[in-house]
Amino acid sequence: MSVQVFQSPSAQVEPLPEARDTNPLSVLTENERLHFGAVHQVARAEVAPLTRQMEGDGQIPPALIQTLTRYGFFGVAVPEQLGGSGQNFFEVVLTVEALSQADAAVGLLVDVHNTLIAGGISRFGRQDQRLRYLPKLASECIGAFSLSEAHSGSDAFALRTTATRVEGGFLLNGAKAWVSGGREAGLFLIFARASGPEGGPPEMGITAFVVDRQSDGLTVGPPESKVGLKASSTTPVFLKDCFVPDDAVLSKVGDGQRLAMSLLNDGRIGIAAQLVGIGQAALELAVAYAREREAFGRKIGKNQAVAFALADAATQVETARLLTWNAARLADQSNEVRYAAAMAKLTAQRMAESVTSLAIEIHGGTGYTTDCLAEKLWRDAKAGTIYEGTENMQLTTIAHGLHL
Repeated sequence: MSVQVFQSPSAQVEPLPEARDTNPLSVLTENERLHFGAVHQVARAEVAPLTRQMEGDGQIPPALIQTLTRYGFFGVAVPEQLGGSGQNFFEVVLTVEALSQADAAVGLLVDVHNTLIAGGISRFGRQDQRLRYLPKLASECIGAFSLSEAHSGSDAFALRTTATRVEGGFLLNGAKAWVSGGREAGLFLIFARASGPEGGPPEMGITAFVVDRQSDGLTVGPPESKVGLKASSTTPVFLKDCFVPDDAVLSKVGDGQRLAMSLLNDGRIGIAAQLVGIGQAALELAVAYAREREAFGRKIGKNQAVAFALADAATQVETARLLTWNAARLADQSNEVRYAAAMAKLTAQRMAESVTSLAIEIHGGTGYTTDCLAEKLWRDAKAGTIYEGTENMQLTTIAHGLHL
């Protein structure tokens, strides 16, 4: 048996069957195109003008959150009968990318809310939980994801927060860390250890609880002071004999590890979309400057070194976007996305660091001042190398897929 590997340019090749119901990844359906365009319009009109103010104030204005709620951005994938837009995960990703191009902190708030909280309750909640929480999440309540602790970041399932069984429910005790949107959140998805013997596997007994902010014993700490994403509140959450009823358990007791891993795959795709938005903003900023700035008698964009650097940056952005969009479409078709999500996140975080750094360099000395938006994009991009899994965690996941 022989296999012909190469053919001459003149060889006659049987045409492939015509593809049906398929499009290139970068071609959007009419509904997707309209949605993406509408979010971009809102982002430019409502979000971008506030980005410097939000960074200075260290928060997203409540009025802007209300505006985004009115446009339906906190209920993108919530069913229409429950007050949402009834769209798919891919359109959540489009929403996050478009908003992040205007301001990454706003994109992050919308991302976590949609992918991890509303998405988690939609996928793993009982019908009564969906009916109780999803209408609120679509219209009046921000959700926050609470897995990490001070001593358990990448080793997330080494958490020490406990859930002790009592009559009618559980008492939660412990401290959570790095909770994005903690200041704004009215609902938390909190992971705690409900059972498990000493010396057992770290994931044993881990359970997810839907906890209202007003629950007795729950306290949100002050936001961390961060290098970037300053408008995004990143807070601790303290739990002291915080009672939650049995019906606060999402899925079932002991199912928290499976639930968290599945949700974090979606979360990584969402963060990749955020980073694509940051990278696109940096690329456009650098290209605009290269077209206007003159040195040695001509526009700097006419210099091959500058043009090639920007061409490479454009390729990096598009590569990250295609991997992200592909992972999102796979998720919508209920495919395994663990490796696709890790590849998208890894590529997007590398791209965002590289392209935002280039944008500073293209601007020269001006780029290193706080008057230039490029430095803010650079600082915002750095968080993407840490949350939802560091570079080494993404590489570890991808390597597992190679069955080495």
